[in-house]
Amino acid sequence: MHIVVCIKQVPDSAQIRVHPVTNTIMRQGVPAIVNPYDLFSLEEALRLKDRFGGTVTILSMGPPQAEDALRKCISYGADDAVLVTDRAFAGADTLATSYALATAIRQIEKEQAVDMIFTGKQTIDGDTAQVGPGIATRMAVQLLTYVSRIVEIDLAARTIVVERRAEGGVQVLKTGLPCLVTMLENTNQLRFATMPAMIHAAGFPVRKWNREQAGIEDVSKIGLKGSHTVVSKVFGPTPRDENAEMLELDGSSLRDAALKLVHKIFTRHPTLEADLMMKRAS
Repeated sequence: MHIVVCIKQVPDSAQIRVHPVTNTIMRQGVPAIVNPYDLFSLEEALRLKDRFGGTVTILSMGPPQAEDALRKCISYGADDAVLVTDRAFAGADTLATSYALATAIRQIEKEQAVDMIFTGKQTIDGDTAQVGPGIATRMAVQLLTYVSRIVEIDLAARTIVVERRAEGGVQVLKTGLPCLVTMLENTNQLRFATMPAMIHAAGFPVRKWNREQAGIEDVSKIGLKGSHTVVSKVFGPTPRDENAEMLELDGSSLRDAALKLVHKIFTRHPTLEADLMMKRAS
C-alpha cells in the first residue's frame, strides 16, 4: 500500500503578517510550523501503514526551508519525502498549488502506484479547504472530505468505507481506490517521535524537485501566472462602537424578559422572523 500525504509548512498564525501592497502572506521572520490539520492526516496514514504495511510518502510545495517540516514528518514514521520547490511557484493560489501537487503526485506514481492521498481539512493560513478537492479533481480520483473515521479498507476489492461528518449528522460512504481523503481535526492523536527516529530524520535525504523534475511543463499554470484569485483588500474586523445592552428584569419573569428580547431582535431585523418561519416550514 502506497500513501501520499500532502502537507504544508505554514507561518505560526499567532504571528502572521500580510503585505500591505501585494496582499500576500509575509513569511520572512515568522516562525513556521507544520499545518496542524495535516498532522491528523499523517497520523491516519501511519496507522494504515501499521495495519497493512507499505510506504508513506510526504509531499509538500514550498520554499527550501519547508524541508524542516518534511523532516518532522519523517521522524513520526513516514518513509519518503519530496519537496517541490522553485521560484516559479512563488505566489501560487489554491488553483496553481493543486496543479503543481497533482503533477508531482503523477511523477511519484511513475515510481510506485499510489493507493491513497491524504490532505488536511484546510490550512491555517488560507482556510480555503480547496487544495485537497483540487488535487482530486485534477487526478480524477474519488474525493472524501471531512472524514472523521476510516471504517474499513479492502485492498483486494480496492474499496474503502469511511464516516464523514456532515451537517445534521454522519454519512457512511463507500467508494473505490485510489481516493483522496481530507481528515477532520481531533480524529486521532499524533504519536510521539522517538529519539532514534528524530536522529534518522535529521540526516534523511529529502528529495527536492524543481518544476522540471516535478513534471511541470506549462509555467502558465503555476505561481502568479497560474493564480486567478484576486485579493482586492485585506483588513481586520471593524471594532463595534456600541456597548453591550443590559436587559433589566424589573421584577418580570424570565419568560417575559425573553419575549421582550425576542421582540426587540425582530424589530431590529424585520425580515428575520419571516426567514425563520420559512426555514422551519421547509
